[in-house]
Amino acid sequence: MKVFVTGASGHVGSALVPELLGAGHEVVGLARSDASAAKLEAQGVTVQRGDLDDLDGLRKGAAEADAVIHLAFKHEEMYAGDYQGASDADLAVVRAFLDELAGTGKALVGTAGTLSYSGLGRTATEEERIPSEGPRGAARNAIIDAQGVRGSVVVLPPTVHSELDTAGFIPILIRTARATGVSGYPRDGSNRWSAGHTRDAARLYRLAAEKAPAGSVLHAVGEEAITMKEIAEVIGRKLGVPVEGIPEERAQEHFGPLAFMVSRDAPTSAERTKSLLGWEPEEPGLLEDLESGFYFDER
Repeated sequence: MKVFVTGASGHVGSALVPELLGAGHEVVGLARSDASAAKLEAQGVTVQRGDLDDLDGLRKGAAEADAVIHLAFKHEEMYAGDYQGASDADLAVVRAFLDELAGTGKALVGTAGTLSYSGLGRTATEEERIPSEGPRGAARNAIIDAQGVRGSVVVLPPTVHSELDTAGFIPILIRTARATGVSGYPRDGSNRWSAGHTRDAARLYRLAAEKAPAGSVLHAVGEEAITMKEIAEVIGRKLGVPVEGIPEERAQEHFGPLAFMVSRDAPTSAERTKSLLGWEPEEPGLLEDLESGFYFDER
């Protein structure tokens, strides 16, 4: 297949591109900078210059491809506090893809996050329905409800980890611990995040593009639940700083852009995903990756 990928030079994209090429697919990658374009060209990827605001260019990329994998998101806006604005931009991109692909039966694989399951009070499954009013909810629902398109959504845990992860939530928590001298966790640290390895997620995206049935929700989860206290304890030990609970009134001061996410509790299962696509996580777990030390190198 010819696969058009947004975010092809980013964290997950850096694992997805070789995954797709290794499976014999042709890849067209969206690149907004010269550096991203050069990185993709060096891997044998056809580059389409543009960004998430270039909806006509995105439609062109989708029209000329057999499948679309949409990874890119305006993370800069999200970290600056405008999560809704970033989500609105994402919805515009998804609608542009759906308009272009309508009636073709081509695959469109979108992206969502497991923290959207926060507040359920139980382990989330692929059957959960997310309100369209929430951040990224409308884009997720538009893809899985689409007619005439083989739409699926890969739901990523907040900790997609590997040596390729240089700007995600784990690096931010480490930088925060270095800057403040404290490896913090919210309140008593009992809230749980799911986790998954970058290369396991990349394999799932490829399988989704190849064979996921229309309307599939797929969880890229290798570990259902790791407490924030467990994560903070490893970070504190590796950095040699104290580990402390951060009360709610100090969360914004300590965690900065992660304050609105770090206290969420969202354990998540991937059992249906494994059964549906024959996908099995194969890579190391989050705490093992943290213990290995590469996250603490000055990269």
